[in-house]
Amino acid sequence: MNESEAVRALKEDDKAAFGYLFRCYYDRLVAYITTYSQDKVLSEDIVQQAFINLWEDRMKLDPERSPKNYLYTIARNRYIDSVKKEKKYNKLLDELWEKALQERTAEDSEQLERRAERIKKVMESLPPKCREIIRLNKMEGIKYKDIAVQMDISVKTVESQMRIAFQKIREAFKDDHLVIFIMSRIFRKKRGSTSEKV
Repeated sequence: MNESEAVRALKEDDKAAFGYLFRCYYDRLVAYITTYSQDKVLSEDIVQQAFINLWEDRMKLDPERSPKNYLYTIARNRYIDSVKKEKKYNKLLDELWEKALQERTAEDSEQLERRAERIKKVMESLPPKCREIIRLNKMEGIKYKDIAVQMDISVKTVESQMRIAFQKIREAFKDDHLVIFIMSRIFRKKRGSTSEKV
């Protein structure tokens, strides 16, 4: 059987003729598409689809012409379509990712606002002396010993007031692990070096 005979037989629904053309061109078509795709599995899928198209369009084939050009053209067009679909898919993924980031940013902003409001309420609930000590230490960066001198109290009192403030914040943010972690670092004491607190 040659190609012309195979095409004529194919137009008569001869599956053996289809098998003959498949064996003649399958491997060569896969190798051809793989030079573009660099993906043998994808190339095999594309070539298989090209042969499905060959079978579906068998009545349109010209027995006087080799099916080679038809198969190569179909396979190449299928590959181009796959590239376009992949680009659209990647674009969709990018858009979804960007949207997710925007939503996360909005969520983070709202969460930050809620945290700030809660901290403000905690600060307002503290005794005046305690609130002033936190302001001096955490907002102005004044050391414990200098706060003690400025407010005419002992360093131990400063430390005690800071512990009270920390406890209030911990209670207010017991469900917010990030704030607790940050506060534990801010208020962490180095034994024997209270003068280095800022």
